Amino acid sequence: MNIQESQKKFIETWGHLGSQWGINKSVAQIHALLLISPEPITTEQIMQELVISRGNANMGLRQLIDYWGIVYKKSVAGDRKEYFVAEKDIWKWSHKIGSVRKKRELDPVLEVLSELKQVKNTDKTAEGKEFVTQIANIEQFTSQIGSLADKLFNSQKGEFLMKLLKLFL
Repeated sequence: MNIQESQKKFIETWGHLGSQWGINKSVAQIHALLLISPEPITTEQIMQELVISRGNANMGLRQLIDYWGIVYKKSVAGDRKEYFVAEKDIWKWSHKIGSVRKKRELDPVLEVLSELKQVKNTDKTAEGKEFVTQIANIEQFTSQIGSLADKLFNSQKGEFLMKLLKLFL
């Protein structure tokens, strides 16, 4: 497989993984293209390389810039076009993605579980007791996962992850 075929396969795979993670395929493919591009690229280059519409390219870039914070506009001297680059430091962009996902997906669940855990159990039936027990267990587990995510995403250059991996290796 030559470099162009490898790059195409990477972009396609990243797009497929993105869609499995709940991210629009085109958004993930734009991110992949920008990750492997050695130079800043324009919207037109993105459209041409990925065979997507201008609207799709613009919406994907906006999401990567404004929502995820992992793509940046870049000025090129003597050119009025907008150029784009991806954050290349894997620890920085994975931290940003992880933090956004935790805030969007895990934190709301924790809020609901915490609220449910506070409900007074006046229902002494087996079903009532089981509900209270399971909510407490799920809340405790989810809270621990949230704490682990906070430690992981707040450590520098993956220091916490490396320490965690040493425990298992």
